Amino acid sequence: MVKDNELKVYAGEELLKDKKVITTDISRPGIELTGYFDYYPSERIQLFGQTETSYSRSMTANNRYKVMLELCREDTPVLLISRNIQPSKELLRAAKEHHVPVIGSELPTTRLSSMITEYLDEKLAPRESIHGVLVDVYGIGILLTGHSGIGKSETALELIKRGHRLIADDRVDVYQRDEKTIVGEAPKILNHLLEIRGIGIIDVMNLFGAGAVRSQSEIQLIINLENWSADKNYDRIGTLEDRRTFFDVDVPQITVPVKVGRNISIIIEVAAMNYRAKKMGYDATKKFEDNLGLLIKENEEKTKNEKNGEGK
Repeated sequence: MVKDNELKVYAGEELLKDKKVITTDISRPGIELTGYFDYYPSERIQLFGQTETSYSRSMTANNRYKVMLELCREDTPVLLISRNIQPSKELLRAAKEHHVPVIGSELPTTRLSSMITEYLDEKLAPRESIHGVLVDVYGIGILLTGHSGIGKSETALELIKRGHRLIADDRVDVYQRDEKTIVGEAPKILNHLLEIRGIGIIDVMNLFGAGAVRSQSEIQLIINLENWSADKNYDRIGTLEDRRTFFDVDVPQITVPVKVGRNISIIIEVAAMNYRAKKMGYDATKKFEDNLGLLIKENEEKTKNEKNGEGK
């Protein structure tokens, strides 16, 4: 957390590797500074801003030291100070005695709290490893799924050649960023690597450049590849909408049949553009249904007029 967010260490650097943060919640110990510790959430990161620091400075050195001792408990992961505020001697002394690191940032308190919360939401989110290939096509994160050998990696390779980007091949680690967002990334051992049967493993970043890869992406659409079957009815209009659930977030899913002569990479590009169009409020399926309804209405009126003419 310290390294990724460019935080400074005031004290206890040697303790950082052994301290673990177990919750995304951050506490600003305002009422605790008055001496009230009945409901003190000691397992959270304790964040000191301008308000907490100003109040603590109004206390006597002895009272300030006693309160800091109460704040620094065995399960307290770290004391975090914003705005480049220098920690008091009493705070550093209490933290040292109870083996609690003291770190800080130049950021304002609200921004710092938001940044650390977002970081912890990502790192502490439940994760799931799934079989598939994750690619970025026109800025849309698309997860390719299907049985082994269906051609997911080969399709990803062709998409890369067409200017799109690889996030993960074979295994995708997914986690829930928030109530509506699922994010996917590659396991470290597979980062930037792509397996092509007959060739082996290739390094996409080395062969195609940094613009051909991304570290992670939101999963916005799932495309399931399956072998063409004459006995199965595939969606030809776009009215059959399937979804796959990760944790408690539903992600739209479509099935694309694979057979000789079908250019899957172009189909995936079109699927990405169609998904974006729907997000912008344009739905070709709805337009077709509206046109069909209008045609039916016109034919009904025409038939009605013809009958009325015959009756006369």
